[in-house]
Amino acid sequence: MQGDTDQETKRSGRLFEGEKALVLTGILGFILAAACGIWTLINGGEVAPGGDVSKAFSFDAALGIFLLSTAAILPLAAVGRRSRVWFRRFYIGLALYSYCAETVQNFRGVNPRFVESDSVFDQTVGNIFTFVALFLVLFYVYLGAQFFRARAYWLRPEMALSIRYAMIAVTVSFAAGIWISANQGRFIGAEGNIIWLHGLGFHALQAVPLVAWLAERTGANARARRALIHTTGIAYLLGLAATGWQTMNGHALMEWSPLPIAASVCFLVSMAAGAAALRRAALGTRPGGREKWVSGL
Repeated sequence: MQGDTDQETKRSGRLFEGEKALVLTGILGFILAAACGIWTLINGGEVAPGGDVSKAFSFDAALGIFLLSTAAILPLAAVGRRSRVWFRRFYIGLALYSYCAETVQNFRGVNPRFVESDSVFDQTVGNIFTFVALFLVLFYVYLGAQFFRARAYWLRPEMALSIRYAMIAVTVSFAAGIWISANQGRFIGAEGNIIWLHGLGFHALQAVPLVAWLAERTGANARARRALIHTTGIAYLLGLAATGWQTMNGHALMEWSPLPIAASVCFLVSMAAGAAALRRAALGTRPGGREKWVSGL
């Protein structure tokens, strides 16, 4: 088993490598979101008695982005072929159920996560959806743990470092999702909205690894590349912390107060580090030019 993992590590290291099925499942989310969006524009989102197609739109699009991001980083986890196959199969199955439950039930006028219907079918779909969400979290915790191992770091150090930050942020998002379920809704206090914390954490999967990908393509030394990634990751996590604190206080993120300002500053610092990485990469200072730019994907 150890030998299989080592051989797989040697063959891997490119984004999206071998993850066509997971990519297609992510694209399916965008197709479903487009259909829901068109329906909402024509007919409105609400479907009596408790459905809302606009929520299915946002859910399908968000899950699609999440799956595409997962497909990108999965080859960098430095796990064996069998582990990747099992993870991929289970995650695709869980995602397909989630798409179906969220989309079909909202079109039927039922909120699949907070079911108010007395129908046995609707209650069953909702209960299974709860367990599916739990397994989505557990499988991702397993995946995230792989990036804190030395093997993943040796494969692509900058990318592994960035994904470690992203996985911490994703864990915060999962915690926020559990919070929404326990709270029986996204709203808390006078104006707090947990969904912001839930969504922003997942976007770390795109934001921080993108900076690492750009940093790999600069002429900077390893220490400077890591500094850019650390700045991006730490600032992003601090922004999430300020967002969560403001939400726990039951206040809106758009109000003029210290915590939203602190969160904005942190996210701006994270973006500035990304802009710096983009500028250095665009200058083409890395030896090897375009050939290394393309081959390193």
